[in-house]
Amino acid sequence: MKFYPVLIRAAAVLAVGCAPFAAPLAAASEADPLSPWRTRVTVRPVAAPAPRHTIHTYYLTNPESPDGTRVLYFVSTTADAHHGDLVVLDRATGRETVVARGLDTEDAHRAACQQWISNGQRIAYHDVKQNRWSVHVVDLATGKDRTLAEDRQLCFGRAIDDVLPLYGCHWNPGAHRDLELLDAATGSIRTVVTIADVERRYGAWLAKEFGGRTTSIFFPNISPDGRRVFFKMSAPGPKGAANNFRSANASNRQGTVVYDLAAKQPVFMREKWGHPAWHPDSSRMIEASNLVFETSGDGKPVTLPSLPHLPGDHPSMSPDGKLIVKDGLLTHLGGAPGEWGVVVCDARGGAYQIIHRFDNRLGAKSWRKNHPHPIFSADSRRIYFNVNDAEWTTLMVAELAR
Repeated sequence: MKFYPVLIRAAAVLAVGCAPFAAPLAAASEADPLSPWRTRVTVRPVAAPAPRHTIHTYYLTNPESPDGTRVLYFVSTTADAHHGDLVVLDRATGRETVVARGLDTEDAHRAACQQWISNGQRIAYHDVKQNRWSVHVVDLATGKDRTLAEDRQLCFGRAIDDVLPLYGCHWNPGAHRDLELLDAATGSIRTVVTIADVERRYGAWLAKEFGGRTTSIFFPNISPDGRRVFFKMSAPGPKGAANNFRSANASNRQGTVVYDLAAKQPVFMREKWGHPAWHPDSSRMIEASNLVFETSGDGKPVTLPSLPHLPGDHPSMSPDGKLIVKDGLLTHLGGAPGEWGVVVCDARGGAYQIIHRFDNRLGAKSWRKNHPHPIFSADSRRIYFNVNDAEWTTLMVAELAR
């Protein structure tokens, strides 16, 4: 495989396009981790503006390389962003390198599930050709692109190691109903959680929720310490709809299960899925509507106080554990129709800061809407998110001044 270098320069830094709004601190005497995000933030496109979509994949995986020098994103010139390339940008020079060409996606919502692995030496993604899915790994030093699994989709592992979680196509999993881990270095695949493991513990709920239909493990995400994984459950949709993966009826998906890979047993189950994300301690999870769950104890949610409710939010936590960033409609904060915001919150509750607001009703014309999906960089100094306020979806970065 060849690389296709394209030299561009990063866009000029843009000032935040609105006056920021913040809630007061719960106690002025406490340290304020939000302080730099109130006054020292610039917001700009990651790449130079061009007639194309630039999309980072999701709020559960950081598009920045582990060493902070590069950014990975999906680029498309089709209106729906269902077809395109993967690009790596050098943050210092603005130079882009196309590392995979001609990919087809399920939707613009998660693009190709592209992600860094092997401590930045490789990237992984999935692709579909003639209705058959495949999982790929690209060695960035050589440009070699290996197809390491077929008839599965890819979810999110850790950028620092070689392990990638795989699952069967949610609309038609066939024989791949279990959770598998792919070793990107060796190409080996092993099953680590079987659907039987889940059915033994939560069979009554599965039968009730999915009406006795065949279920499979869907969308597994590995914890920061690599010892746990959370996933959703899925069952194919109505007869006929399951053959069209670009359909809201392709499958029914619900619930959150946490499985302890070290202990080889499920340890937590919630009957709903609310955009969960791992806490950096790998024991707790955060979820939409300002909820925190302890997955090792009774699992009862704690609501973080005095934080805004943003319909449609996707929360993720800073690696230092001090802040939460989320997106969503600003309806409850006086926002205009269709106005979304990216909001940084004190992880203790009590204070928040809107760092960017925008109309999110345009962008890629995918059957499944692309959302901002904000996430912090590894050093907690930058936040990446997608914006759909014009014809082309644009990957943005909010960065603290030094």
